[in-house]
Amino acid sequence: MKSEIPVDIRAARRLTTLLAPTPKGAAMGRRIARQQLIAWRLNSLVEEPYHSALLIIAELSANASTHGRVPGRRFELLALIADPHVLRIEVSDRHPVRPAALAPKSQSGRGLTLIDALADRWGTDPRHPNAKTVWAELDLPTDHAA
Repeated sequence: MKSEIPVDIRAARRLTTLLAPTPKGAAMGRRIARQQLIAWRLNSLVEEPYHSALLIIAELSANASTHGRVPGRRFELLALIADPHVLRIEVSDRHPVRPAALAPKSQSGRGLTLIDALADRWGTDPRHPNAKTVWAELDLPTDHAA
């Protein structure tokens, strides 16, 4: 007789995955993260962190697949509830942070402005060698039980 032990995915409160730096890899990251956020029941909150988290994950994954692409190297997506009231999202890729020159009429290059509007806190951390992590944090409601 096969015995199965139920696994509560919410108890893990951490998602880490490596993804190909391609549009397909970014799409896979969005799907995996959406499933995890639902498992953590963030989609049932009255407030907004679920949809903001999905947009942040989509933008950072797209950036990693567009600007952080290095053949044969993957980018890392991390979603973590370390503190019961903070969701942290990190995307790490293989390129250092470089300031971008943005033309006023450009139709791209405003992703970090979106992150700034959605996240409660965000920033970048260099990773050795020649890599970076872009992170964003969203405050969760005090009554949320992850």
